[in-house]
Amino acid sequence: MAVLRNGVPQPNEWIRVADDQPLPENAKVIVSVERWRSEGERLRQLNGALGVFLKSDQSPLLIADDLHRLSLVALEFPKFTDGRAFSYARILRDRLGYKGEIRAVGQVLRDQYVFMLRCGIDTIEPPVEKRVEGYAEALREFSVFYQPTGDERATALQLRHQRKAVAA
Repeated sequence: MAVLRNGVPQPNEWIRVADDQPLPENAKVIVSVERWRSEGERLRQLNGALGVFLKSDQSPLLIADDLHRLSLVALEFPKFTDGRAFSYARILRDRLGYKGEIRAVGQVLRDQYVFMLRCGIDTIEPPVEKRVEGYAEALREFSVFYQPTGDERATALQLRHQRKAVAA
């Protein structure tokens, strides 16, 4: 299944590996946080890139000390009413300074897509039954935001102040 980066479909280069499955060699793999914690020493010695999957009830603080070793953190959106992963993305970017890829997995809704990007999420795995083009359309629906986030876009208030300064 393809992933979306800024509304554009990209090949999914990552393989999610169950806890009881062997790890493929020289591949980009995503493992559970449980597997990371139990097999971390061995996983750190693999040649391929590593990612960790966090369920919606697993804080990124569980892997805070290992973020420099991870190329990807996948955050679960189990249902559209569970917004903890939005907060986790902000924690990863703002508090923990994570520079790698953050991916949203699960019930990723079109209407939430732009907010996911503004919270620091880089890629999403849209549900199979969803029309991928709708996600790109969602990016064009809002041009100004009230809330500041990690995407460095000027807020409505900042834009007003800039206009006043130019006019003065």
